[in-house]
Order: sequence, then C-alpha cells, then structure tokens
Amino acid sequence: MSLSTTKTTAEILSTAAFHSAVLGLDPTVAVFDCDGTLWSGDAGSGFMRWTVDRGILSAEAIARLDVRYKGYLAGQVSELEICGEMVQIYAGLRESDMRAAAAEFFSTQIERNIFPEMEVLIRELQFRGVEIWAVSSTCDWVIEEGVRRFDIPANRVLAAQVAIADGLVTDKLNDVPTDEGKVAALARVGLADPDCVFGNSVHDAHMLAIARRAFPVNPSPALLERATTERWPVYYPASVRPNP
Repeated sequence: MSLSTTKTTAEILSTAAFHSAVLGLDPTVAVFDCDGTLWSGDAGSGFMRWTVDRGILSAEAIARLDVRYKGYLAGQVSELEICGEMVQIYAGLRESDMRAAAAEFFSTQIERNIFPEMEVLIRELQFRGVEIWAVSSTCDWVIEEGVRRFDIPANRVLAAQVAIADGLVTDKLNDVPTDEGKVAALARVGLADPDCVFGNSVHDAHMLAIARRAFPVNPSPALLERATTERWPVYYPASVRPNP
C-alpha cells in the first residue's frame, strides 16, 4: 500500500511487515529517536509548557523563552539553538527537582501516548539480546524517565544535557543531539554504523542515513519526502496511521 501526496509516494509497512523487517535484520544494535517515534507528541516543548504552567520557571525566564520559541516557530532560531535553550533555561534550579518534575510530567502527560507497537518491538529486540539506544534533542530528564518504560537504561540515552554543579542545573551545554549532532553523539559512543535506526523527523535523517536499515516511523512531511527519495519504507502505529 502507498501513501500519496502531491509530492511524495512512500511504501507503508503494516505492523506485521514492519516487525518482520526489523527482526529479519538480526540486528546487534538498534537506535531509536523518542518524541514522535516511541510516543506521539513532542515531550520537549510539552515539558517546557508544563513547567511554565506549574510556575517552575520565573516570570523573567518565561518571557525570555517565549521570545526565543516564537523566533523558532518563525524560522529565526535554529533547532539546535532552541533545543539547547530549552534545557539551559532551568539554570539555577536543583537537578533533583527537575528529575521529579520530569517524572510527574511524563507519567501524567506522555505515558498514555506510548505506541504499543513500538514497545512490543523493543521488548522482542531486548529478548533477542539487541543493544538498544535512545537519541533525542529533548532534555535528558524527560527522556531518561520516558525510556525507563521500555527498560532502556540511562547510560544508553543520548539527549540534550547541561552540566550539573553542586546539585544545581547550569547553563553549560554538554550536548544537544539533533541533525548531524545525533550522528556525532552516536560516534562518541562507538556507534558509527548501527544496524537499524528509527526516527520520525527530518532532524533524524542524518542518523537514519548511517544505518544498515532506516525505519522512518510516523514521519513528518519533510522526512516522508526524504524517505521517498531514499526509498525507505515507512511505518505508522495504529493511533497515528493515515487514512488510505
């Protein structure tokens, strides 16, 4: 079956065909993006809005971030910049408080959006001894909390991260894995050519391209166009599957 738009036509895999294609690779290492790939929605911007609503950020920080985020939506601030600033904005707060906030946020706002088909796949891969990594430009507090539901340990998470000093969040960026930065983050842990990579956004395209087999999941329009060019079959979990 194919999905057609005015610009793109990409093969859509059924759940059975998707799982079969992944498992048929007999992979050793599998790499997953998170937001939009393991669950629907953007936990990064969602966490930002949630912490604003909960009064965790000061009024000054909220105003500053609002200007920058509007600039991002207008294309005036890059993905790399905004993802970094969305974790730097918490500088001065206790890391323990941020981890507690991330746990509450994920359990109340995101957990219900986990794609069961992706959870089943990861469980089967883990049963087969496959090494699973999660790579995301969302802050590590949220991602580590989220992938705990999949039994992916924190030491296999590569996410947006700032340095911590004396238990306090700083504005010193350690990493912001997005676009080429996802490939660089994987290379630093010795994963230059993973067997399979899963992602939903054009910001995952560089990471998808280094895999033995790329699997766009719930692809954005830009990634769908790239998938068509690269002849990457795509997969949509049932809750986000478009009408035929």
